[in-house]
Amino acid sequence: MSRFRPVDRGTGYLLPPSVDEWLPENHLARFIVEVVENLSTTQLERDYAGRGSAAYHPNMLLALLVYGYATGVFSSRKIERATYDSLAFRFIAANQHPDHDTLATFRRRFLNEFSELFVQVLQVACEMQMLKLGTISLDGSKIHANASRHSALMLEPAGLVQEKQPDTPSLPYSDQISCMRKWLDSGNFIFDHLRCIP
Repeated sequence: MSRFRPVDRGTGYLLPPSVDEWLPENHLARFIVEVVENLSTTQLERDYAGRGSAAYHPNMLLALLVYGYATGVFSSRKIERATYDSLAFRFIAANQHPDHDTLATFRRRFLNEFSELFVQVLQVACEMQMLKLGTISLDGSKIHANASRHSALMLEPAGLVQEKQPDTPSLPYSDQISCMRKWLDSGNFIFDHLRCIP
């Protein structure tokens, strides 16, 4: 008799699973959905209302983008794929799968409104102490390093050069460096053709 739990992927559920049961209560996706639903998006809804078939709700698309930004998923194609693979994205999308083109068009069309709403989400998160805002500074200065391809030499190529030329008399250090520089500049890395005789 086996002491393992049975794995049965073929048995169907008696009742369909509820989307609400997929994530724990304190998950970030639940927080973002709750905040986005409480934002004032009436102008966005009015502008987004399509003329053809029923469109995805802008609150859902906005929540997908905000959660994607919060978790480092910026590509609309990756967000679309995540609505199939990730439980959090699937929860936000209510088990729907908006196309990547829909997400990209929504983001491009409402970029100004999206940035304002995104700031509101950050403010709510900061008020609830779920986020700490501060100053991050990056320095873009360039510093010249001593390790160039002319002055740095790996141990293996140096040893191979010495092995290939046992009959060559020992060269002074400055001549060895100039020889190596010529070799590196030539782009010819086949050691048999390398001859550094002064």
